[in-house]
Amino acid sequence: MKFIPHDYQQYAIQFLEKESITALILDMGLGKTVITLTAINSLIHDSFDVQKVLVVAPLRVARDTWAEEIRKWEHLSDLRFEIAVGTESERRGALRRKADIHIINRENIDWLVNKSNIPWAWDMLVIDELSSFKSWQSQRFKALWSVRSKVKRVVGLTGTPSGNGLMDLFAEYKLLDGGKRLGRYIGRYREAYFVPDKRNGMQIFSYKPRVGAEEEIYAKIDDITISMKSTDHLQMPEILNNEVVVRLSDKEKKQYDTLKRDMLLSVKDGEIDAVNAAALCGKLCQLANGAVYDENNKVIHIHDRKLDALEDLIEAANGKSVLIAYWFKHDYERIKAKFDVVKLDTADSIKKWNNSEIPIAVIHPASAGHGLNLQSGGSTLIWFGLTWSLELYQQTNARLWRQGQKAETVVVHHIIAKGTIDEQIMTALREKDKTQADLIAAVKAEM
Repeated sequence: MKFIPHDYQQYAIQFLEKESITALILDMGLGKTVITLTAINSLIHDSFDVQKVLVVAPLRVARDTWAEEIRKWEHLSDLRFEIAVGTESERRGALRRKADIHIINRENIDWLVNKSNIPWAWDMLVIDELSSFKSWQSQRFKALWSVRSKVKRVVGLTGTPSGNGLMDLFAEYKLLDGGKRLGRYIGRYREAYFVPDKRNGMQIFSYKPRVGAEEEIYAKIDDITISMKSTDHLQMPEILNNEVVVRLSDKEKKQYDTLKRDMLLSVKDGEIDAVNAAALCGKLCQLANGAVYDENNKVIHIHDRKLDALEDLIEAANGKSVLIAYWFKHDYERIKAKFDVVKLDTADSIKKWNNSEIPIAVIHPASAGHGLNLQSGGSTLIWFGLTWSLELYQQTNARLWRQGQKAETVVVHHIIAKGTIDEQIMTALREKDKTQADLIAAVKAEM
């Protein structure tokens, strides 16, 4: 297929070719992969600025998306690539074969750097989904940081740079520029831009940006960052967000309130115990969905309110394909027991979905939230259970609401149990979205 770039794509390609350090905050569907590959092709075969590129990406994106894009476009036909996923012997074989681009999943970057004994040979690094390196304490961050000085070019790609607030940006930009813009130490970053938020005496649980900090941070990173929203550059379908409220019975609501108050609930089938606030949060989310794990990991059934609402939504779709996002394993098991569903977790299932061969599909946001193109298979997404992660939430929605969606409207349903933690999660997602929207607006490319 012949690639005819949009104006914004041409701008981004030239930016990557010109700058040695870049962060592309491109809205889902704007073509981050083909933009990056086009720049890589030019840097390798035209300007000879780069010899070998390492792409680090989520597993399914590394395995499927990058290869598909290279094969798809005529102008990339000269690029040689190897995909280093799978068993250790398969990874070693791929990394030893000559290629312009080696693609590895992020879970194996620590293995590559610290355990494989394969000499570092790449002079350009592409971090697909930069936001997955937001923790400066993670093994994957430490592994990449240890070899950062060995590459002369680095590109960070993401659509959600600050899914949980501005604190995320520290590690992401440290990987890009070595700490030049936001500093090398998290403590100094906190002191410069944040003040304590939730605390108990001297113990600080969270921080919030001080007055004016957001603008200062955006100004610091502006010179290496391009940000674009799909609605500014593409004729996107309308997205309709719908909240479907279900109500627990008096008995069920009493059980919910008891667990919330006492962190313990006795039911006929056993006991539900939350050992701390974090565990309680998870238990309340489960109960709102209709079932809870006990201390022995046994599933205790509470109600079917969300399953009934899901049945109504599937029926209302009137034969159109429906994609269901679930969070807990028992959510999936209960959905599968009631409906004839297919989990989108293999290349074959994804292909069948996009060929409209699967009427009802399910995905887990953590495993299918990034990089997958699912827009050909349907335009209705139902959130059976919600996630606190804005990144996973937005990325999952973008599997359908993206360039190439043929429907005029993408409908995103959220099944929310009234009077439960579901309502707080929806509020949190809206508030986080405002912070992220402010960042994107601040560094939006002026072409």
